[in-house]
Amino acid sequence: MHRLFSVDDHVIEPADVWSSRVPAKFTDRAPHVIEQNGRQVWAYEDEIFPTIAYGVASDRFRVGGDELPPMPLDTLDQMARWGIARFEDLKPACYDPVERAKDLQSNGVYASISFPSLPRFGGARFNEFKDKELAAACVRAWNDFILDEWCPGGPEGQFVPMVMGMLWDPQATAAEIARCVAKGAKAFCWVANTVPLGLPNLWDDCWDPVWAACQDAALPLCMHIGSDGQSYDPSPGVNAPLPQALTIGSWVSSVNIMMSPVPRKFPELKYVFAEGGIGWIPAALERADRAWARHGFEKNRPHPWPSEVFQRSMFVCMIEEPNALRYRDQIGVDKILVELDYPHVDTCYPDTEAVMAAAFDQLDDREIELISHGNAEGVFDWTMAAPGSAAT
Repeated sequence: MHRLFSVDDHVIEPADVWSSRVPAKFTDRAPHVIEQNGRQVWAYEDEIFPTIAYGVASDRFRVGGDELPPMPLDTLDQMARWGIARFEDLKPACYDPVERAKDLQSNGVYASISFPSLPRFGGARFNEFKDKELAAACVRAWNDFILDEWCPGGPEGQFVPMVMGMLWDPQATAAEIARCVAKGAKAFCWVANTVPLGLPNLWDDCWDPVWAACQDAALPLCMHIGSDGQSYDPSPGVNAPLPQALTIGSWVSSVNIMMSPVPRKFPELKYVFAEGGIGWIPAALERADRAWARHGFEKNRPHPWPSEVFQRSMFVCMIEEPNALRYRDQIGVDKILVELDYPHVDTCYPDTEAVMAAAFDQLDDREIELISHGNAEGVFDWTMAAPGSAAT
């Protein structure tokens, strides 16, 4: 069995993540679980989030594995009606790190990075809170849950501690990064683009404290598809924005960063693009460099060129893309990471070994070692858990 390092999984937050961690004055308005029409739902401020298991819509992650009828999952309301209604309906591995470690190791995964669920993949939900003091307390509570409970809940090396920031306050984010690094954080969760969230663009100097804090602490910047809430919907009414975002989202966000001042001002900062795939990269880099030159950017902006930024600073993730691996030399064998996406629909669990074996069939032993786990261990400065270390 291959030894895998998954750089994109998702934690389904237990009901007490915020209620047990925020100051008492926020308890009633921080996210907490209530009963509504026979379902368990999240409530916060004056809002209701209609599912406890955002993104979990597969019978593989239901207790008993009950089969679900097919239905497009393009809206949150559809997920709520069709998905999992109560924590007791969920496979415990969705929210319990001890059980998650067992599932991951059964599929050869010995290190895992988990993105948030209720806060959205980059923490953007807290940016929507009216009370930003409450929002900041919720960010800190989620980070403490990851650092103090989720990651220590598995065997040593199984869970890589990734934390989030206060999107509305770069200075507070830099301070939170420093606090979390002191507690062992090894990665930073961010949004792929700030503009759709009503925030300054990533080219704006206001974000420099965030980039500096990550660079100084050697924290890779992890950006998940869909984390910015951007809707790619060229054909309204056909329920396709989610597949479209999964197809093109990382193309847009990565080229945006490649051409921005950020990697030129902060040359040691690393970027990891989760669930964006890898097959598009050779064409995107070729096109970006050509546009850079034809429109004169190389004359009035400092080097490196977009493709040089990618090769120096960026890393991309695949779930199952055997065709894309034919272009691994153009992408860079040292740029490719793998992901399981547990427990979302895109995951190859519980057939991870067969899927990865088919994808890796064209690779030599050195390439397999790098892509399956070696590259990620280097990016995150992490040693994976030992096989068989999960509790049984």
